[in-house]
Amino acid sequence: MTTTPANWYPDPTQRHEFRYWDGAVWTSHVSNRGVASVDDPNAPASPTAAQSVPTVVYGTESAQNIQQQISGTGWRGAGVEGVAAGGGTIFTEPLLVVNQKAKLIEITNQYAVFNGAGIQVGSVSQVGQNAARKVLRALTNVDQFLTHKLEVTDMGGNVLMKLTRPAKVFKSTVVVTTPTDQEIGRIVQENMIGKIHFGLESNGQTVGSIKAENWRAWNFRIDDASGTEVARITKTFEGIAKTLFTTADNYVVQIHRELAEPLRSLVIASALSVDTALKQDSK
Repeated sequence: MTTTPANWYPDPTQRHEFRYWDGAVWTSHVSNRGVASVDDPNAPASPTAAQSVPTVVYGTESAQNIQQQISGTGWRGAGVEGVAAGGGTIFTEPLLVVNQKAKLIEITNQYAVFNGAGIQVGSVSQVGQNAARKVLRALTNVDQFLTHKLEVTDMGGNVLMKLTRPAKVFKSTVVVTTPTDQEIGRIVQENMIGKIHFGLESNGQTVGSIKAENWRAWNFRIDDASGTEVARITKTFEGIAKTLFTTADNYVVQIHRELAEPLRSLVIASALSVDTALKQDSK
């Protein structure tokens, strides 16, 4: 038995930069320069490496960009210092960095989700688009009014949550469900003029809220039902090329404390869907 928490650690086989430790054994999930993949299960590994237990968490070279987004000040980053190590999953990290895949023409929404060490812990991808829908999105602005479906997955490809933004005219709603389509709650836009804010609802009860901190809705604070801030979403600078020529957005999400369900899932869903629910439409 070991008390070493599940997370990414230097690969003991030395074939890759990092390998995922699930809390008991090494897995086949590996990472190189911030890009995760699955290792060849038939590749040889020394018995010593296979039996080793990790003790230290390290970053990667590509983590420098993530760190800039986290600790940079002003428009360059969220200004967050002293990030604590998390549990290695989207639901157990106190800080997440959400980077949208940069494309000259945005056809499908895709996001990579990193932890504070710059290691990818999950992804968000739009699903359910047919060829006609993709053409419609490429040539017109009509797609923003249609239903959008996203799936949140871990690095093994397992679906963690589903996010559905039904067709809308003015205000957005995001329905958050489990992988088996059981509703967890909803993120409901409550106004259109001034500083945008959303309600977090579950079983007909308000469990929290999201409030834009300025009329342009770049940054958000997330409160619980009592009005206490429990998380914060900060938009960071994508770089000149991305800003001028693509629709990509980057966000840093800081979760201040452990949260109980359903608020925990709704806060994570908010961080991963705010771009689709609001910012993507403005572009």
